[in-house]
Amino acid sequence: MKDKLLKLTIPKGSLQDVVTDLFNRAGLSLKFSSSRDYRPTLGDSEVYVKLLRPQEIPNYLIGEEEFDLGISGTDWVKETNADVEEILDLEIGGIKIVLCVPNTWDKINSLDDLLQNFYDENKVLRISTEYLTLSLNYIKDNGTYKKLYGNKAPLVITPWKTWGENEKIKIFLSFGATEAKPPEEVDVIIDNTQTGSTIRANNLKILDEIDRSTAVLIANKKALNDNWKKEKIKDLKVLLMGVIEASKKLHIFLNVKQENLDKLLTKLPALKRPTISKLAGDERDGWCAINTIIKKEDFLNLIPILRKYAQGLVVHEPRQILPFENI
Repeated sequence: MKDKLLKLTIPKGSLQDVVTDLFNRAGLSLKFSSSRDYRPTLGDSEVYVKLLRPQEIPNYLIGEEEFDLGISGTDWVKETNADVEEILDLEIGGIKIVLCVPNTWDKINSLDDLLQNFYDENKVLRISTEYLTLSLNYIKDNGTYKKLYGNKAPLVITPWKTWGENEKIKIFLSFGATEAKPPEEVDVIIDNTQTGSTIRANNLKILDEIDRSTAVLIANKKALNDNWKKEKIKDLKVLLMGVIEASKKLHIFLNVKQENLDKLLTKLPALKRPTISKLAGDERDGWCAINTIIKKEDFLNLIPILRKYAQGLVVHEPRQILPFENI
């Protein structure tokens, strides 16, 4: 390895493909030799890359000898309570953390209903989840739970350790396929979902949305104390931010008569100010060319005014818009 090397860890699993696509669009050329490759190459030789499970990544960004930079979901940053620096929301891999119960439970429509029902029937409520910290806090903070059980913490059960005092509420650590566990192993689950299709396919319904998560670029705080690593992280941040910004924008070119220019400019939003130039050899008719960046969300509303005053329109989707002034 080189003397100057930034150690980056990216997630294996459901986030891997979207992260790879993001890096490639940023010009970073992330390449795998095979589907089992855990050490892909990056176009930047000063960055060493390794794949890890997103659940593990936040904790590998703490300490002198660990990774300098990583990508994980905000759900796992919160779940692990890792002391890391959030550098950039990548706005990909969006999921919801949800509480799910069997879809036949028509009379249970909230966590309050669930807790009260099991209390009244003197039954143990069994919950399966990968999110032990989130689930524990979610249940303990519920008003009905406090009324029924006071300050007793639910029992948390893992293969290595069990803790908590309230044996009427048991939270089991899940190692995957959480949605398949009810009704035999557990009664309900707390899990993540993008569309809810897997939950519905397993005869469950969403009772509550507990939180939302997206993939984020996070840094080891000790790495940020190293000037070279800090600047390298800024370089990667601006490249990735450029892709995110470009995904929300359109680059448009149009010709308009000089007499209609002001009418159009009052209606035309731009990233800063549009570039305007006279068409070569067209001094007599007074045509101007406009070159600007607009938000995608504004495009359809602009069509009536563009159709009225512009000679024609060329639209490009930019690959990157690098916001140097924001870094």
